Amino acid sequence: MSAIPDTSRLRYHCQLRQSADERRAETHPLTWRLRDDGTCIQLDEYRDKQGYEAALRTLEQRSPDDVISAMKEANVRGRGGGGFSAGLKWSLTQVGDHLPRGYLVCNADEMEPGTFKDRLLLEQQPHLLIEGMIIAGYANRSCYGYIFLRGEYKEAARSLAQAIEEAQQAGLLGRNIAGSGFDFDIALHTGAGRYICGEETALINSLEGKRANPRAKPPFPGQAGAWGKPTVVNNVETLCNAPGVMQHGVDWYQGLSGGLSNDGGTKLYGVSGLVNRPGLWELPIGTPGREILDRAGGMRDGHTLKAWLPGGGSTGFLLPEHLDLPLDFDTIGQYGSRLGTGLLAVVSDRQSIVSLLRNLEQFFARESCGWCTPCRDGLPWTAKLLQALERGEGKPEYIDILEQHTLGLNPPRTFCAHAPGAMMPLESGLRHFRPELEAGIAQASMEGVS
Repeated sequence: MSAIPDTSRLRYHCQLRQSADERRAETHPLTWRLRDDGTCIQLDEYRDKQGYEAALRTLEQRSPDDVISAMKEANVRGRGGGGFSAGLKWSLTQVGDHLPRGYLVCNADEMEPGTFKDRLLLEQQPHLLIEGMIIAGYANRSCYGYIFLRGEYKEAARSLAQAIEEAQQAGLLGRNIAGSGFDFDIALHTGAGRYICGEETALINSLEGKRANPRAKPPFPGQAGAWGKPTVVNNVETLCNAPGVMQHGVDWYQGLSGGLSNDGGTKLYGVSGLVNRPGLWELPIGTPGREILDRAGGMRDGHTLKAWLPGGGSTGFLLPEHLDLPLDFDTIGQYGSRLGTGLLAVVSDRQSIVSLLRNLEQFFARESCGWCTPCRDGLPWTAKLLQALERGEGKPEYIDILEQHTLGLNPPRTFCAHAPGAMMPLESGLRHFRPELEAGIAQASMEGVS
């Protein structure tokens, strides 16, 4: 096994920590083509490595319904955090001779705290995403695709723009792709930086040039989405799984998990925080958290693991004894958290849970669209109460008020999943670390309290 060169130009956490001789086409469908130096793969190299073979064969030999069936049977679940079946979502798109062709939208906004997996694919392998979008667009009879990209991802924007142009010039996008009779093109749209655009209808509103507020459902986007037409919204990593499924088949994809999970495929896992080697790894879905933490070199010297978030800031805290759980959607859900994006954020024994919670709740309060009262007014209150506890100025009733918020800022009282997501780390923090929060109650407030 050769080490990844220290000369890599990438200095941020989304560096892939697996060298080229660790990654093979039959076991690492998302990353086997990537270079160790982290530079972007251009069209010629991508095609030399079997690129676009799956899309062109699908357009020539498979019907849209065949593609949807394959995605269902492979059990490709949404890698943006929801874990919803991609094939099932595609099957719910309203199609018919009397209906207009709709749109495919790739959610590349990646605003979840502690998440940086899509950035790797966008910057270094944009053609894999384009190929996945062609397959998904064909399956959903879409006429056009949009990549809704986080505005701060400047390098990703350059890579995507160049890749789209290369694909257009090669006849892989546009009218009558490769003589198949299928017309499909893609446009790159950079967002203005709003976390709420992780909610698909808020993303659609922003794409249309409107305020990024969630929409009432029904109708769902599959029936009336962007500009009133049937629309499918999928995450970057989800769409990047489609070429592998269509190239190698359902059984191959399901076998990638190696029996670790009932889910199919691999997952881009990552670690951030006070570890020795933060970064990303493509591993079978269901890989335990302990193995991922070990690959990250464990905690830095002088630090001990206190807790961890399994998939971004809107997931619940887990404890060190949970590290041996398989990291898949169903298992983590049974322990009061969510797999989310699958990027572990570790908390050291030297870090304050109260400070971490306050930081998260301030973020979620700032990112609320303000559409519904519980979210608009409740999230700032949680941040203020946590700030008082952090300063040692809390009152005994603050803990009870925080607990009430974890119940009140949930469906059916909120319009979308933003506030419920914000409450998950708070609820788990109260459950696992209540004494730490109670320590922030001012001594003067405790007089007369038995």
